[in-house]
Amino acid sequence: MSSLFKNLAASGLAPSKIYIGADHAGFALKDELIRAEPDLPWRDFGTNSDASVDYPDFANRVAESMKNDPKSIGVLLCGSGQGMAMRANRFPFLRAALCWSREIAHLSRAHNNANVLCLPSRFVDTKAALEILIEFLNTPFEGGRHERRVNKL
Repeated sequence: MSSLFKNLAASGLAPSKIYIGADHAGFALKDELIRAEPDLPWRDFGTNSDASVDYPDFANRVAESMKNDPKSIGVLLCGSGQGMAMRANRFPFLRAALCWSREIAHLSRAHNNANVLCLPSRFVDTKAALEILIEFLNTPFEGGRHERRVNKL
């Protein structure tokens, strides 16, 4: 078990599953994240090549899996991250955040209680993506004044 997952478990932040999906632009980074942290509870929904596919299909697969698993986290990757975020946010039980830095990941969790991390694979390298993922997983929702706002979503 990786130290990351041990730390998550000890802090009570460990997700039940991490559902991950990517289109053709995000598949390589998706695979690199899984390889970098193999002990995380990944469930990979593809795609598995750079052959052109439609990103909404992969966002839908992740969303449908998260529907009955409220302790899960989603990770979606496409070229800009924007398309995945737009599709995921059409599901009322998802709060998808497009994150390109650790600070944005932190705020998306702490203030917005995001449960889906969207990564722009053409704009972050593997090291940055891993740092963003770790920040996302390790940041709890602050609640308080933010809870009132999140409840309005």
